[in-house]
Amino acid sequence: MTDTPGWAPPSSSEQPGEEGRPPAGAPTVPGQSSPHGTTPPAWGGGYGGPPPGGQQAWGGAPGGQQPWGGQPWGFPQSPKPGVIPLRPLGVGEILDGAFSTVRRHWRTTLGISLGLAVVQQTIVVLIQWQAYQNPDSVLPVVSALAQVPLTLLIGVVATALLTMVVSRAILGRSVTVGEAWRDSRPRVLQLLGLTLLNALIMLGIILVSAAPLIGYVIASRPDPNPGLVVLLAMVLGAGVLAAFWVTVQLSLAAPALMLEKQGIGAAFSRSRRLVRGSWWRVFFISALGSVLITIIAGIIEMPFSLVGLAMAGDEAFGDSLSAGLDPALPPAALVVIAVGGVIGGTITIPAGAAINVLIYVDQRIRREALDIELTRAAGLTEPGPTGPSGPTGPADDGDPAAARL
Repeated sequence: MTDTPGWAPPSSSEQPGEEGRPPAGAPTVPGQSSPHGTTPPAWGGGYGGPPPGGQQAWGGAPGGQQPWGGQPWGFPQSPKPGVIPLRPLGVGEILDGAFSTVRRHWRTTLGISLGLAVVQQTIVVLIQWQAYQNPDSVLPVVSALAQVPLTLLIGVVATALLTMVVSRAILGRSVTVGEAWRDSRPRVLQLLGLTLLNALIMLGIILVSAAPLIGYVIASRPDPNPGLVVLLAMVLGAGVLAAFWVTVQLSLAAPALMLEKQGIGAAFSRSRRLVRGSWWRVFFISALGSVLITIIAGIIEMPFSLVGLAMAGDEAFGDSLSAGLDPALPPAALVVIAVGGVIGGTITIPAGAAINVLIYVDQRIRREALDIELTRAAGLTEPGPTGPSGPTGPADDGDPAAARL
């Protein structure tokens, strides 16, 4: 048993697909029988199939009535101790689980994201205020560039803390900000290194593909060959597509590093294995989640931005704005816009992190039957009078290691 049961990768290097999920009637964990001498059907296999011998499904009611959860008689419902049902997830269930995590555990998720958003917006406002005080300086450029590493660092801390929150929310357990920080702190530096290495890999691919074009344009000035320029531009485009493909391949490395307690190289390998054969699915869910979060953030921040620009008046359309940089706005307008950024970030930061973690969990459920382990960790190993968790409901006492999940 590992320190974090249910998240440890299988010992085999080959990851089983959905066809390798335990059949109905098999023990919950391979090689382990039910503690009461019976073998309950596996939650992951044979959804909707009637129980052996024509018996009534768990939670079913006589006379064709619907059991708990609204499913018809004879269709056992997947357990849902937390924000997602423990089975392969649909796109809507992943997105709903992300926002359900924010809604159900709002004290922790919003507490984390509020603190991070306040820090981010405070630093941005200070830099832009200095740009307003010194309009002829290079501070507008600094303001534009400083937000890149700042956003990167905020994202690392948010991912570290919120990954722990989501992992508990899946099992229906709450966690405080202090507990999330205690669990994630040993991995934060590794996560920062993974994030930087990931960014360098993407940037390296693009720079390598752009080098021939840049070198040729410089060397052939002032009369480059248009056909060769187009050809080298196509090489650059292929490099950008390759970088994008690699980005999706490595998109699950962060939750793998945090939850499986692996090194950076092992986390990258795990992400590639989990995404293999599901690239388009992972890309679609990630892109859809990003678009949804961007729309929500825009809706929240737009009124504040309009008010701030109205307060700035003509100062909002100076030389810095025409140069494509952040305008040097007066302090009052900066504060109003920052308030909108804080509110938008408070809501969208945890949702974005939760979507990534739930994609990781869904891929492991599909490939490694992780739902079986999570069902056991939640105390839902066999049926009982009150549902699949037994007569006393979910309990951690029967599995001390599961309490640390």
